[in-house]
Amino acid sequence: MGNAAYTVASIQVARAHRVVIDGRSILTAIHKTAVRGPVAVQPLGLQGDEQADLSVHGGLEKAVYAYPAEHYAFWREARHHAGVAGIDDALAHGCMGENLTLSGLLETDVWVGDVLRFPQCVLRVEQPREPCYKFNAAMGFNTAVKAMAQSGFCGFYLSVDTPGTVQAGEGFELLPGPRHVSIPQRFAAKMFKHMR
Repeated sequence: MGNAAYTVASIQVARAHRVVIDGRSILTAIHKTAVRGPVAVQPLGLQGDEQADLSVHGGLEKAVYAYPAEHYAFWREARHHAGVAGIDDALAHGCMGENLTLSGLLETDVWVGDVLRFPQCVLRVEQPREPCYKFNAAMGFNTAVKAMAQSGFCGFYLSVDTPGTVQAGEGFELLPGPRHVSIPQRFAAKMFKHMR
């Protein structure tokens, strides 16, 4: 059931702050930055992290956002094709707005209700991320949401079953839940509107 190949590549948090998107001042916390050492995992998320729009992010079922490190190459290439790669070629972990950048675990491996057991906390897979217009702005091109919808590279939200701490570099186990609905199935159902 568990797999030692699953690791936390990095951990990111952000405070909500104002940015200008399409001439409007918008509150956002999508620009996450890496933190070191053990980070407290609480029922509503990571210590030091905020969400700007609680109607679509945060809360008990969206306490932590996880994203596969493996997809960063896709986004570098997508930005290159959109002509914005020179702005920030590195695309540091956290650029997707994720709290946990995970290595070895893709959306295709995950089902709603699966459990990620870390050494000091336990998180449960709840749902895929549904990108909003802020994602286009964060990526620097206006078809980023469509690219996420087409690729299925969405990451997933986690609830906190057992609070504790999480740390970059540590491994974790994937424990299967009821396996009724996969993250790709749930994401495809939500993304139809972005595919037009």
